[in-house]
Amino acid sequence: MIGGRRTAWLLALISLCWSPHIFAQGESTPSGMFTIARLQYGGGGDWYSDPSSLPNLLRFIRDHTRVAVTVAEERVELLDKDLFSYPYLYLTGHGNVAFDDREVERLRRYLESGGFLHADDNYGLDESFRREMKRTFPFSEWVELTPEHEIFHSHFNFYEGLPKIHEHDGKRPQLLGLFIEDRLAVVYSYESDLGDGWEDAEVHQVPPDRRLAALRMGANIVLWALSH
Repeated sequence: MIGGRRTAWLLALISLCWSPHIFAQGESTPSGMFTIARLQYGGGGDWYSDPSSLPNLLRFIRDHTRVAVTVAEERVELLDKDLFSYPYLYLTGHGNVAFDDREVERLRRYLESGGFLHADDNYGLDESFRREMKRTFPFSEWVELTPEHEIFHSHFNFYEGLPKIHEHDGKRPQLLGLFIEDRLAVVYSYESDLGDGWEDAEVHQVPPDRRLAALRMGANIVLWALSH
């Protein structure tokens, strides 16, 4: 299970005096290196959107933290045999998210075993993602993480909470959390669109200050997940 195996890349966190959960590395990830696994799902949504976002975020983490990363993302489906090799899943897209019953059960088991999921609201994702998470954890409710939560201060400080990167419906950005007992297992960056800020600068014409904020917030989420 995810929480029961050590990996060399987590040793990089020791110098920061953190006490991380323990995960196994992906088979295709170089030894001692962390990466993010993009979650491929059915339903018609473009799970592959913002293709330069994760490599740019991983590069930023490599350059601004002590975590050893590879800048190549992995891609994984919920029923893949190596799902539990990845401690950190990322889900995004504009369209419908749909899991079958086996995938719901696998996602539940992955998260209950210590895995972490970051879902990033890329306009059009919200309704279907909330529906599928309600199927996965029918008795759990989303909790808004306030600016005082340590996820906003795990490496960079965000005293006003989640930054607004791209406009959707004119709503304020929220970082929502789903807890399994007392462990934050899923974070959902809603009405922010961090991935647009991680993309190559010319793709969405995000101003440099917002792009930097997006990369810093993404790094915070990763570092927090690796240390809890």
